[in-house]
Amino acid sequence: MNHLPRFLAAALLATSLGAPLARTVLTGDGVVRVKSAYPVDETIARLKADIAAKGIRFFAEIDQAALAKGAGVALNHRSTLLEFGNPPLGTQFVTARAEAGLDWPVRLLVTQDERGDVWAVYTDFQWIAKRHGITNRTDQFHTASGVVASITGSVAGTQ
Repeated sequence: MNHLPRFLAAALLATSLGAPLARTVLTGDGVVRVKSAYPVDETIARLKADIAAKGIRFFAEIDQAALAKGAGVALNHRSTLLEFGNPPLGTQFVTARAEAGLDWPVRLLVTQDERGDVWAVYTDFQWIAKRHGITNRTDQFHTASGVVASITGSVAGTQ
């Protein structure tokens, strides 16, 4: 089943709407943090539902807190990593430079801080492009940025 038309429509919409108000890019490290308006489990469910609605392939959900507990390590907060992507778009980064595979598929971390705030955290695509020295995929990185902003916008509250 080809979800590319629906994915591209979502990307165009996300790009035209801009980033959610809660978006924060931390200077220099490429980390984008979006504060969720929902508890961890609901945030994860909403993100996964939005990913599915856009026709994006979901690869994995990794409960890092459960892994830590299984290893006898106390993790003081919830931490779940979601991996997803659209191969026709994402593999464009890998074809530009093989090492970009370190950042593909998309990784979105849902975590809860010591105050109880829930965050959706990911690596900024412009930072990824710069990290790997990719200068010939500007449109693709822009599209990916719009899509992930749209996905995280599905859980962002107004600030």
